[in-house]
Amino acid sequence: MIKINERRTEHRLEYYWPIWFTENLDNALSQGEMLDISSRGAAFSSFIDGSCPYRGQRIIAYFSVPLFGLDASFEMANFTRSGRICRVQEVHRFFRRVVLQFAEPLSFKPGEQGRAIIQLEEQEQPAIATV
Repeated sequence: MIKINERRTEHRLEYYWPIWFTENLDNALSQGEMLDISSRGAAFSSFIDGSCPYRGQRIIAYFSVPLFGLDASFEMANFTRSGRICRVQEVHRFFRRVVLQFAEPLSFKPGEQGRAIIQLEEQEQPAIATV
């Protein structure tokens, strides 16, 4: 049996959307691309240049997260979160994958929205009576 060392406590939402970040409010904003997000953190890509965050660095991030409705619609909710860079991986010679741990978690679990909708839909199904 293959044992996978999985430390994640919730599902992540994978999506590709701009994320803006800075070390402090006095510095210019740098742009990355969101890769996935949970309530406690996010992974995004960043170009390998002077703006790419490093492990242990504290940053402020500005990003949007889709909020899914029961009718398959969605809206984008905007967030600002400070946090610490806990991992940086070189993926390509032009960019890195950066993992940010939020200082304050989001108020919902982005990757589990679809599961909640499915569960609600299953609960709303009328019971079929057999005669």
